[in-house]
Amino acid sequence: MRRSFLALATLLVVALPACISTSSTHATDAAAAAAASKVTGNAETRPVNLQQLNLAPARSGTYDPAKDPTVQVVQRVQPAVVNVTTDLFESSPFGGTQPGQGVGTGFIIRSDGVIVTNYHVVEHAQRITVITPTTAGSNGQSYSARVIGGDQSADLAVLKIDATGLPTVTLGDSSKLLLGERVIAMGYALALKGGPTVSSGIVSALGRVINAQDPNCEKACPGGGRKYSDVIQTDAAINPGNSGGPLLDLNGNVVGINTAGSGNAENIGFAIPINDAKGTILSAMENPGAAVAYLGVVTEDVTPGLAAQFNLPVTEGAYVVSTAPGGPAEKAGIHAGDVIVSFDGSKVTSSDQLGSLIHQHKPGDDVQVQIAGSSGGQRTVGVTLGVNPLP
Repeated sequence: MRRSFLALATLLVVALPACISTSSTHATDAAAAAAASKVTGNAETRPVNLQQLNLAPARSGTYDPAKDPTVQVVQRVQPAVVNVTTDLFESSPFGGTQPGQGVGTGFIIRSDGVIVTNYHVVEHAQRITVITPTTAGSNGQSYSARVIGGDQSADLAVLKIDATGLPTVTLGDSSKLLLGERVIAMGYALALKGGPTVSSGIVSALGRVINAQDPNCEKACPGGGRKYSDVIQTDAAINPGNSGGPLLDLNGNVVGINTAGSGNAENIGFAIPINDAKGTILSAMENPGAAVAYLGVVTEDVTPGLAAQFNLPVTEGAYVVSTAPGGPAEKAGIHAGDVIVSFDGSKVTSSDQLGSLIHQHKPGDDVQVQIAGSSGGQRTVGVTLGVNPLP
């Protein structure tokens, strides 16, 4: 997933002991030769019969993995750990925007489809998809999701999908965590297929304060950086794609939200304490944001310079830079390079005005959009507005 990794400069020197064990007595050359001859003779006269060996897979010892607390937690929690993917537009190194994709993790806290994740997982999303894992009892399913609440500055987002009867996790009490306590991190690390990745470790520190760069957090993050206070440090591996996944105690309770790792140091990851997130989660569930109408375009104002650069047939309107994959505009046949000059009977003179006209409608409304194409002709298309994944 697109995520913020901390630049932690640490020099680690590991010394490997070079140990050589020697005998305190010495055999004569003759005795050594005689012993070697005896071993060789035995090997020649009594070859190993492989058919007499039992090579069947078997477990030995007293360890029972089914009773391992880590295994038990993973089996219980895994069905509620979901993959969160986004289609988004991000800044291009050559200027403007370009389409991209993000991958992160979330966990289900209410059976009707309320999900918690990091805000940076869904920032700038044009479409959010939640994919439940395949388990012994069910096949994975894909759902469209939208943000119903959260706190961008605290890197928290609460999502909603249309579903019922989903498995859930239990929110624990992060104030009772102890240094050295064993914890488990789950998430879709590196977007690898086959379900969530599991890593385990301990609580390495409590109350850390860290800063992480997030260039996509313009409004709530001064200087493009987000400050995290009172976070949990763990040596459980937290890699790109783990963002938004649960950090669990050995009772299977969520005690943190996996958020950041270090690209320059091993065994250092950070999680937001779940107690710090409970207020935001409760507020989103009690007062979910209303669904907002959505066209699925990124536009900019038509200026004389832009009109001359692209040889546009009009001098005002909203120039379509790109369309969201599978969004209402793309489905209706609106393309990058088109200019929207009218929306549902109202003249469009700027991108901001287009946004205001869209917000006057509700998801599901059918509208007529007039387009000026790059070839000079104009056309009108019918569009059914969708649901904006972000508030």
